[in-house]
Amino acid sequence: MGSVTTMDFFGAQEQARKRTSLLVVYYAVAVALIIATVYLAVLVTMVGVEAKVQSSGDGARARTEQRWWNPELFVTVAGATLLVVLVGTLFKVRQLSSGGEAVATSLGGRPLEPGSAEPDERKVLNVVEEMAIASGIPVPRVFMLDGEPGINAFAAGFSPSDAVIGVTRGCAQTLTRDELQGVIAHEFSHILNGDMRLNIRLMGVLHGILCIALIGYGVMRTGAVSGRSRSRDSKGGGGIALLGFLLMIIGYVGVFFAKLIKSAVSRQREFLADASAVQFTRNPDGIAGALKRIGGFAGGSRLKSAHAEEASHLFFSNGVASAFLNLTATHPPLPERIRRIDPAFDGEMSVSEAQGPPPVPVATPVSGFAASPSAGSSRALRATPVEVADSVGAPTAQHLAYATDLVAAIPSALRDAAHTVDGAEATVYALLLDDSEAVRAPQLQRLESGATGDVFAGVERAAPPLGAMARGSRLPLLDLAIGTLKGMSAERYAAFRENVEALVKADETVDLSEYVLQRMLIRHLDPVFGKVARRPPQVYALKGVLPSLGALLSCLAYWGADDEAEAVAAYRAAAEALDGDDL
Repeated sequence: MGSVTTMDFFGAQEQARKRTSLLVVYYAVAVALIIATVYLAVLVTMVGVEAKVQSSGDGARARTEQRWWNPELFVTVAGATLLVVLVGTLFKVRQLSSGGEAVATSLGGRPLEPGSAEPDERKVLNVVEEMAIASGIPVPRVFMLDGEPGINAFAAGFSPSDAVIGVTRGCAQTLTRDELQGVIAHEFSHILNGDMRLNIRLMGVLHGILCIALIGYGVMRTGAVSGRSRSRDSKGGGGIALLGFLLMIIGYVGVFFAKLIKSAVSRQREFLADASAVQFTRNPDGIAGALKRIGGFAGGSRLKSAHAEEASHLFFSNGVASAFLNLTATHPPLPERIRRIDPAFDGEMSVSEAQGPPPVPVATPVSGFAASPSAGSSRALRATPVEVADSVGAPTAQHLAYATDLVAAIPSALRDAAHTVDGAEATVYALLLDDSEAVRAPQLQRLESGATGDVFAGVERAAPPLGAMARGSRLPLLDLAIGTLKGMSAERYAAFRENVEALVKADETVDLSEYVLQRMLIRHLDPVFGKVARRPPQVYALKGVLPSLGALLSCLAYWGADDEAEAVAAYRAAAEALDGDDL
């Protein structure tokens, strides 16, 4: 690939918001057109029914002139149509309110246990963990679509905290580790750039409009049955059937235009996600190889699930039958995607064969970084504030290599423990144990009474290797644990949260590491268990958050300085950089 486009995270988020606003406009136009066509269908049906009644010889009714514009009828039709579309949309959005898990489950996905030792599952889990830590987001839950032999994957959710990664069995079995890494990196791009929330909204919009077609089908069947009856009351049965037929056609016309909207929104995002995957892995052959395998694989990327159509825009590659003239295709053609990554592509697709057990991952040294870390050190990753801001949501190969080293530096006993719910809970508690025996003793007493026996025993086992582990690997270990803790029950999480708060307050002070750990847990787990609204607050200017920003900068300046003068200088430098005179 000649040049790789670096994704601007904050710019991508702003574009996602603009696309959402544009979607609302398209949605309003589509609904307006549907209302107009339903009105015409009802009017035509009324004319047809009246003509049939009059031709039957019943002179009791006088012919009334039908007008094309009937305000009362229009208001009734508009109200009924809006009600159906909005109720259908809200019903689907509500159904998907639990986030990515609802989508994955509807497609037949099975959540993978983080500690799974099955080779294909372990390969997928390892890649997802490395990608998550390199991206700076909690490890998402992974779902395997066992009944899908095609090569495909998807990311779904409202935010990185509740995101899930779905992978078909064919994807896990067929792709090499490098190819799988390219696919997962593509999906992480969708997580980071704001596509997921928009994609779920699209599913709701489509369902709302589809309801018109479903109602039309029901009305048509009712009219047909009524029309076959010999009762005098069945004279309007043909008209009812006609109305149902027209509503069904109108509904599917609406779906067609909704698919056009979905296609327009998603196709360009696939190119960006491909480019971001190359930027992330610095390995064009990975994602290009995956696309070539799809092209040469008998099953391609198609899914068997009945819900594949409504979720088609979520997939890595086209998961449904080819669209008419590609007008409603949610993905660009495979050759076009491959050529953007590999300009030398000759059109030859790889014929996929099942792979053996996954190779042991080896971190590739990256220029500017030290060799792989020992148990007591890790690769130093230093950057200026501007570089940090620029890298948010745009991980690179350096981040991936650094994350791989950090995971490798975690003792295997702790890494394995973080893959079970009991072990992950014990790991968090062990991370909060104080070095002072005077504080640690009451902390252990709290856990002995507030945690299960297996968890308490796990704390005692985790403490020694934690003491010997490099401090730089503690947050990555917590990331692994958070991904596993999402599998807790709501009741258990409530008790866990109380235990964490008690451990933090045991010495009546909150240091920086305790604050960071507790905030990470609350930020990423509370939404999963319904403790807070999933929709994060939207901040468009610093003015509204200056008090909070001032407190944050003050805390960072204090913890990063050796004395008060240095802290004051650091705070003023940060305030000046932000042009925050009111801080």
